Amino acid sequence: MDLQGKLALVTGGSDGIGREIALQLQGAGADVIVTGRSRDKLAAMAALGFGTIASDLSSSTGIDAVVRGVDGKPVALLVNNAGVGGEYELDDPATMDNATHCIRTNLEAPIALSTLLLPTLRSQPQAAIVNVTSGLAIAPRSGGSVYCATKAGLRSYTQAIRHLLKDSNVRVIEALPPVVETNMTAGRTGHKMSVQRCAAEIVRGIRTGKSEINVGMVKMLQLVHSLSPALARRIMIRF
Repeated sequence: MDLQGKLALVTGGSDGIGREIALQLQGAGADVIVTGRSRDKLAAMAALGFGTIASDLSSSTGIDAVVRGVDGKPVALLVNNAGVGGEYELDDPATMDNATHCIRTNLEAPIALSTLLLPTLRSQPQAAIVNVTSGLAIAPRSGGSVYCATKAGLRSYTQAIRHLLKDSNVRVIEALPPVVETNMTAGRTGHKMSVQRCAAEIVRGIRTGKSEINVGMVKMLQLVHSLSPALARRIMIRF
């Protein structure tokens, strides 16, 4: 996809992977609008030349705010990047609110935005939807059951709508990052990919027309999974 002059919408684009994706899209010549919850971070992005929309995508009002914010604008690239983790314990009903927030942000919001913005995307000569899932969409870890479920659900949704849109001008792309150095993974130990490297692989995949962008160590996970899904699950469940 030629990014020069394209208008991109990046959800969760004021921090983490989304912010770096937005910066690299801008560097490739795209005009970029980002969404986020922190007005201070959005102000910092506006100072760098980005359009901004304040929105909490866990609510219908937040989704409506995004749709209104791009109404009449020629959005050609939708990057559904916004995501949350959240504490959830199977034996603690008090954490169900966190689970609901995670499901709404990570799964319901990308489905809603893909649906509501599809007419705009269809009206462009060339367009794409990029859904950012995770290596955990391939095989889950026990410590993030709801998060993994949302990413697996988004992976399935992405594959299905890719088929539905295969004869249209709208490409459907899935990006699967590994563990990346962000606020969400601040408490995690072990190797973490930098946001710059992760975003670079995603943007390169968008530009070169990939349908599935396996980032970093996810390439190895995909290989193991192709040989033995059971082995991939055994490895990742304790990760």
